[in-house]
Amino acid sequence: MHYNVCMKPITINVSERVYRQFQAYARAHERSTSELIREAMQSYLSHNLQRRTSLQDLKPLSLGRVLRDPSTRGDLLEEMAGAHRS
Repeated sequence: MHYNVCMKPITINVSERVYRQFQAYARAHERSTSELIREAMQSYLSHNLQRRTSLQDLKPLSLGRVLRDPSTRGDLLEEMAGAHRS
């Protein structure tokens, strides 16, 4: 299955050394240099520009039954706060 994706041609300036490295890698892996650059841009977008999910956005997850009754051990947060105040 092929999808027709509209591509926007762009012009970028890179050092000769960087471009040669991309070309060599592309040749070694039977790919085009522009394909590698598109993937690098997509990777940058995914890792640096797209909104990251906040913990507040996550839905609760059930992990099954409670293994040990937490009320028998006291309030751990209270213990930690009390130890911190000393």
